[in-house]
Amino acid sequence: MADKRDYYEVLGVEKNASETEIKKAYRKLAMKYHPDQNPGDKDAEEKFKEINEAYEVLSDADKKARYDQFGFAGVDPNFGAGGAGGYGGSGFSGFDGFDLGSIFGDFFGGGSASSGSRRNGPTRGQNLGLELEITFEEAAFGCEKEVSFGRIEPCNTCGGSGCRSGSQPETCSRCGGRGTIRTQQNFMGMAMQSESPCPNCGGKGKIIKDPCNVCKGKGKVRRNKTMKVQVPAGIDDGQSFRLRGEGNCGSNGGPSGDVLVTVSVKKHPLFERDGANVLCEMPITFTQAALGAEIEVPTLDGKVRYSIPEGTQTGTTFRLKGKGIPYVGYKNRGDQYVTVVVETPTKLNREQKELLKKLADTVGDDGQPKRKSFFDKLKDQF
Repeated sequence: MADKRDYYEVLGVEKNASETEIKKAYRKLAMKYHPDQNPGDKDAEEKFKEINEAYEVLSDADKKARYDQFGFAGVDPNFGAGGAGGYGGSGFSGFDGFDLGSIFGDFFGGGSASSGSRRNGPTRGQNLGLELEITFEEAAFGCEKEVSFGRIEPCNTCGGSGCRSGSQPETCSRCGGRGTIRTQQNFMGMAMQSESPCPNCGGKGKIIKDPCNVCKGKGKVRRNKTMKVQVPAGIDDGQSFRLRGEGNCGSNGGPSGDVLVTVSVKKHPLFERDGANVLCEMPITFTQAALGAEIEVPTLDGKVRYSIPEGTQTGTTFRLKGKGIPYVGYKNRGDQYVTVVVETPTKLNREQKELLKKLADTVGDDGQPKRKSFFDKLKDQF
């Protein structure tokens, strides 16, 4: 166990990370190192296995608690951490949450009978991850996009049987179709029975003597899938939506997995997002701020006219109700908040400077209450 990395280090999260943070970190790393994204890369394959092992523990509240208390020993069946126990009246089970029968089975290279039956039962296909880049507007209002990805599908040539046309799989003569064989060995003076995968059929219970020339007896092939998907309105950067049943096909009649599409939203030159609200910073002239004006404000729906009052100060924020982003699954929308910034004129000529000086002389402190208040406080302090 010395060469194992800490599970929190593997996912790149702190020990006090929330369930959402752990899930987000796992999803990002799993997509990066998924075998479909790195064909033939053994290092990526090992990292993918390491990431999945870490997430399996840290996403389970019970396993995470044992790992936090005992480390790897708390979640590895080859260790006896967890507290005192003994040989119960129902075989080797109940050792503070651990199945000793399973531990001894692993010691002898086997497993339980139930594990053998599960191996040959219906198994759901693996989920796939996909990243999709969209614009700010597409995220706000939803869109239709075409995506392509590789997935495992049943072989059309053999119908998923793995056999050449006209032939059928044969029941394994060694295990009788169970996929497991039972062995007995002595351990500490006791006769121990365990079940292990049948070496003759590899635990499948059947043998293909005349394999399909397309899938080579696997019953499955890898193909590229191209399809149109509907991106939901209101989705945010880093969020995902699910394409049910579009992942890898299952085994032994099990259902296909899903495809999790994670969106990456491009930055907008004018707008920022805060939940369902849109934020916008807009410059106005000194004259518009002083006298008031009707200005054109950009929104996701196009330009709208808005009247700002005279004497508007820089940093003042106005609200445009219902001009934000729709809430996912609802028609209601957030708001748009427009913060105005009064722009000071630059590169003034002599005549313009003189006019501004005259203006300053005529306005006085009464027309600039904040300035007057500041200097009144300054007098009191010094």
